[in-house]
Amino acid sequence: MRRKSLGFLIVVVGFVLAGFALFAPAPAIAAQTAAPAYQPKFHGDPARSDSEAAALAYMRVVIRAQQQFNKQYHHYATSLAELVHSGSFTKRMVDPHRGDYSAGFKGKNDSFILTMTPNHLDAEHRSFYAEDDGKIHADEEKAADENSPVVK
Repeated sequence: MRRKSLGFLIVVVGFVLAGFALFAPAPAIAAQTAAPAYQPKFHGDPARSDSEAAALAYMRVVIRAQQQFNKQYHHYATSLAELVHSGSFTKRMVDPHRGDYSAGFKGKNDSFILTMTPNHLDAEHRSFYAEDDGKIHADEEKAADENSPVVK
C-alpha cells in the first residue's frame, strides 16, 4: 500500500511541475513577441520602418504623378487634388495625413516641394523632402530640406 501512495505522489508532483512549466512566462517567448526588425520591401530599400517605407512610397507616387502631369500639361500641378488620375495618384491620396506622417505640398507652375513630416521624430521616423528634380532628401534631427542628404 505504501508503494501505491508513493507512485501516486510522484505522478501528482509531475503533473504540478508540468503545469508550472506550461503557464510560466518563458524568456524565449517574451523575446519573440517583441517588435520584429524592419524587413526591406525591395533590394536597396532605404526605409528603416514600415511607416518610413509607406511615406517614401507615397513620395515616389506623387513625384511620378507630377512628372506625368508636367509632361501632359507642360506645367506642374499646384495642388494635390489636381494630381488625381495622374499616374497612380488617387483621390484618397489627397488627404495629407499618411499614418505616422503628414504630407506637405507647395506647387507652382514651374516647380513643387513635397515634404513628409513624422508625428514623432526618432531613429525610425525621419523627415523627408523632395523637389521637382525627383531626389528625396532625409534628415533624422530636423525637418528635411534641400541641404539634407539624399536617400539612396
